[in-house]
Amino acid sequence: MKTKILASLASIIFTGYVSIAASAPPHWSYDEEPIWGAIEDAALPVPLRYPYAECGIGQHQSPVDLADAKIVSAKPLNKLSAQYKTDTPTFFNTGHAIQVNTSKNFAGGLKVGKELLPLIQLHFHEPSEHVFGGKKFPAELHFVHINKDGRIAVLGVVINIGKENAVFQTILDNMPRHEGEANSPSRVRFNPAKLLPSGVNAANLKYLTLAGSLTTPPCSEGVQWYILTKSITISADQLEQMKSFYHDNARSAQSLNERSILSNQ
Repeated sequence: MKTKILASLASIIFTGYVSIAASAPPHWSYDEEPIWGAIEDAALPVPLRYPYAECGIGQHQSPVDLADAKIVSAKPLNKLSAQYKTDTPTFFNTGHAIQVNTSKNFAGGLKVGKELLPLIQLHFHEPSEHVFGGKKFPAELHFVHINKDGRIAVLGVVINIGKENAVFQTILDNMPRHEGEANSPSRVRFNPAKLLPSGVNAANLKYLTLAGSLTTPPCSEGVQWYILTKSITISADQLEQMKSFYHDNARSAQSLNERSILSNQ
């Protein structure tokens, strides 16, 4: 049973946060963000007709403005360790973002305390989704992890403009141009750990954490977010290359609704 649950949830994440409905989920775009919750699937009866309703009525939605709440230094929090390994992934154009899906036998993941959540995929937003005092960063990277019972954890890393990033260039060079296309099998050796900020201790990451949601429809809640306190860089030219795929693919900051943001620093 657990294997079936994992397979089902993994398929959702691989395709870029799509609906679990048997029929194809209704189309959505970032231009429609204010009405995501009202988008209808006419093939389904009420209340199932509104598969993205949580986008509009959810109380723990993501992303957020990290300056909107007092950040509480809570010790001890779970130790966070990025245990990523070299892989031969699939480079996937989701129609909403550029994404890298790990291979079927990939053994790496995010260790939260004593639990290892497998890394399923990573993808990028331009500009950043999480903001600080209304300030957006040029881009943001999300590492998406899912464990055997379906719980999701996302590791977020903001991106600034600076030194060219060779690992990010590998993604750009292998990303298909057309929506829904995948470069598989890519035969490209790729280590997600090399997308972590320079100088961080991958075995003991410093982070902010809060309960949230997926940032695209269906905006499902129950996602635990871990946001690193250091950034990575890409060059201005690389940002333009990314924008040639997708730009403005970032949800606006959502209300905290009295949620706490905890820090292990």
